[in-house]
Amino acid sequence: MKISNGVEMLELQVEVFGSRQELNPTLIWDDETAILIDTGTPGQLEQIRAAMTECGVSMDKLKAIILTHQDIDHIGSLPEILQESDGNIKVYAHEMDKPYIEGKLPLMKVNLDSMAWQLESLPEDERLKVVAYLLENSPKAKVDRTLADRQELPYCGGIHVIFTPGHTPGHISLYLKQSKTLVVGDAMFSVEGILEGPHPHSTPDMNTAFRSLEKYLDFDIKSVICYHGGLSRDNVKDQLQELFRKA
Repeated sequence: MKISNGVEMLELQVEVFGSRQELNPTLIWDDETAILIDTGTPGQLEQIRAAMTECGVSMDKLKAIILTHQDIDHIGSLPEILQESDGNIKVYAHEMDKPYIEGKLPLMKVNLDSMAWQLESLPEDERLKVVAYLLENSPKAKVDRTLADRQELPYCGGIHVIFTPGHTPGHISLYLKQSKTLVVGDAMFSVEGILEGPHPHSTPDMNTAFRSLEKYLDFDIKSVICYHGGLSRDNVKDQLQELFRKA
């Protein structure tokens, strides 16, 4: 889905524990560079390639991948993309999630407690098998550069980094200055254009996650891209204020 010139919300389809879901990485580009924000689940390289081609952006134009955080549905296809790139793609993430992305620590939410809400329909022995498989086969890749709160990347009109921990310790959001688009990863989710969140079942520190959202009020936001639920662009500031009121 086109958000503005040079900003596309990708719409990746995936089957997760028996249910069909859509994931929404963000692609931004200009005449020189393309940047992908998050990479779907493992095995979605071809969907990503097809979506980029539809936008008129070839994979060889991709120069950087920014990960909003460490969850498996965000880092999933990163190793496959990097394998094709011959070292031309740099990976960015926050320092606090870096060891999980690189595989030096196991992904925080790949365990029975964190995944209980997703696996509740399975018998206990099947749950154990799923968690063991994911631990053994979690995607991992080197993080080339770490990002900090308020840092600005000089790509595609400027990308402002917003440190928004809570969902994970190193969760970040990204404000695309040129299009006034806020990419929130999993800090919020959207239901038919209405902002909700953070998602309680997948957010270990809800208090910190809600406090993180207040940082968004410092920005002139035209559109919000949620990784789960997609686009929200109606009265965004009012919606954010309402979220804080209910917190």
